[in-house]
Amino acid sequence: MTLWQQLQSTLERATTGRMAFPAGDDLLRSVETLSTREGYPLDEMILVLLEQAVSDRQRMDRSHRSWDALSPRERQVAALVCEGLTGRQIAGRLVLSPETIKTHVRHILRKFNISSRRDLRRLLADWDLSLWLNDEHLLMTSKS
Repeated sequence: MTLWQQLQSTLERATTGRMAFPAGDDLLRSVETLSTREGYPLDEMILVLLEQAVSDRQRMDRSHRSWDALSPRERQVAALVCEGLTGRQIAGRLVLSPETIKTHVRHILRKFNISSRRDLRRLLADWDLSLWLNDEHLLMTSKS
């Protein structure tokens, strides 16, 4: 049985079982179309997509674990960095010294295992950090 046949069989079982997978047919057609467009044999295209999905998921999991390792203040600073604020602007907004902000940024970058603010902005570009930009939230978490 080819990988494609196994995938079809799995999706058929999923649609008839408890865990319905309503997008099954659309997904199968999309993979076929992508395979043709990209010039991969179908089984190879499935493996490429699975490898990419697993890699993306692992990267996302690492990012979430890194975020969880940040203190509330570091999360605030990270969100403000992602908004494009400079260290001095962040210091002014949080009423902290620029040196303290530099220390927070250094800790944030280390926890994410990256080397620049630009990398942080790129890594968190799709995240909703609005909660950490809210001044009320900033005041509440800075007191605790």
